[in-house]
Parts: sequence; C-alpha cells; structure tokens
Amino acid sequence: MAEQSISLAGRRVWVAGHRGMVGAGLLRALAGEGCEILTVTSKELDLRRQAETEAWVMRHKPEFIFLAAARVGGILANDTYPGQFLYDNLQIQTNVVEAARLAGVEKTMMLGSSCIYPKFAPQPMPEDCLLTGPLEETNQWYAIAKIAGIKLAQAYRRQYGMNLISVMPTNLYGPNDSYDPQNSHVAAALLRRFHQARVENAKQVTIWGTGTPRREFLHVDDLAQACVFLMKSWVDPDPINIGSGQEVTIEELAHLIAGVVGWRGEFVFDRTKPDGTPRKLLDDSRMSALGWKARIPLRDGFVGAYHDFQTRWNAGEFATAT
Repeated sequence: MAEQSISLAGRRVWVAGHRGMVGAGLLRALAGEGCEILTVTSKELDLRRQAETEAWVMRHKPEFIFLAAARVGGILANDTYPGQFLYDNLQIQTNVVEAARLAGVEKTMMLGSSCIYPKFAPQPMPEDCLLTGPLEETNQWYAIAKIAGIKLAQAYRRQYGMNLISVMPTNLYGPNDSYDPQNSHVAAALLRRFHQARVENAKQVTIWGTGTPRREFLHVDDLAQACVFLMKSWVDPDPINIGSGQEVTIEELAHLIAGVVGWRGEFVFDRTKPDGTPRKLLDDSRMSALGWKARIPLRDGFVGAYHDFQTRWNAGEFATAT
C-alpha cells in the first residue's frame, strides 16, 4: 500500500547507526533530499539504554527515523555471540520505538534482514512466509530479534496508531562494510581474504562450506535509495522485501570477487563448516509493483567495494587485524 509521496525537505531525519554500512549509505542517499540529518555515535548514546535513548530523542525531536543501528555479523559471529545478538538487537529496537512514541515521531523505519524467513522457505521468499517454519540455526538469534522488531512495529501501530514500517533487505555489500576477519559477512570476508592472498602471494584460499548455497546480493546504495523511496511512500504494516534478483552460488561469488581483486589461485572448500541456508532469494514483487528496481550490477558494485576496501587498507585501518 503506497501513500501519496511526502517530502523530506526541511524535515529532521535521524539515521540511527550512521557509521555502519547501511547507515552510511542512507547518509549518501539523503544528501539530496534537503533534510536536516541527525546523527549520534554509539559512544555518545548507547541505544541499549532506555532512559538515555528516550532523553536523546526527546531533546533532538526527529520527525523521521531510519533505524539502521544493530549488532550484525556473519555465521561465526551469530553462532559465537548468541546472547549479545539477541539482547542488543531487542534492546535497540525496543528503546528507539518507545522513544519515538513518547516524542511523537512522525514515521519510523525498521531495517531487518532476509534471515527472518524459514530455513526452507519457498523460493523466492515472499513476505507472507514469515513464521511458517523453523529458522536457520546459525543465525536464529539475530533473526528472532528482527522478527520481534516487526511485531513490535505492528503492535505499536495497532495500539498507538504510529506510522512504523519494516523493510527486509537481502544480503548486502558495498562501501563501509565491516571486514573483520572473524565476524564479517561472506562477501566482505571473501574480498578481504582474496586481497590478503594477493598481497602475500598465497596459492590457496579456504572457503567455508561446500560453495553450493545460493545467495542474492544487493549493493548498499541501492538499498539506501529504496529505503528513502519507501520512507516517502510506504505505509503498509507488513514487511516489504528489498532484493536485487542477482543470485549466485558462493563458489560463483568467490570467482567474481577473486577476479575483481586480481587474485588467481585455488579455492579449498572446508566442508566441516556450515553452509547456512541452502538458498536465499527474496520475492521482491511488492517493490517491483511500486516501480522500484535495483540498478547496480554485481561486478560493478564489487569493483567499487574493493576500491573502498583498498583505500581503508592503505590508510592502515586493518593493520592490527589478523
């Protein structure tokens, strides 16, 4: 359900989590909207603390909120820190939504993830398959938190009449990604691994799992443009998927990224490591019906992502990581 498009020009817009990949993408997308952008770092404001969050929102009075702040990571991080993934994300969502209610925020967008859908969901995954089957075990903690965020938004809409919407992007990549060797997502992890292999003249790179799972990838700038579009036009209480239709196997992704990086060597698949969900492709028919489509081709997007990575690598950002 789309409403008449509203303008963000001259409005106060808070991007919560502006230093992350998605938040930074939102800042770029909002730059041409003529709005007053509000930001605050996690050191200045811990969104896991209810009183602090409410006080900040009441003081700064945003009219629109993009909730991009979250604890995120790949399979290893989810499996290693289940308590933190569940607690932190539940607290962040709950505190921001309640603060938005108390401050009378006009509209809030909750950003979720395609991992909310069942492990063996129909492909492509429609929004209405939510809660129809068991989750993928390795990222269930993050998924449960994000599902709770959707239901919280729906509950606050029903009880308080708030304008809260939930968007579910597919796997993301692009500038300002996290390249932590232990906790990053698959695309970032592979890019860093191949870069290090090229620098060290390594002949082999180990990749978790079998390489056969299929994943869809969306450039963060496409996501950010979609989020701004939906903030101005979408009012439905149900979540809406944001996908690209660019689906590849993990092995195909590895070949693509290795080619972008310029590393030529052998892939060694560690089949003792988990594959995760066999396939994750979003049904983006709702977005298509609104006239929105992703624009950045996969290889072009990774060329840009690698340039961003090299800039940060050369600046010594990753010097102490192993």
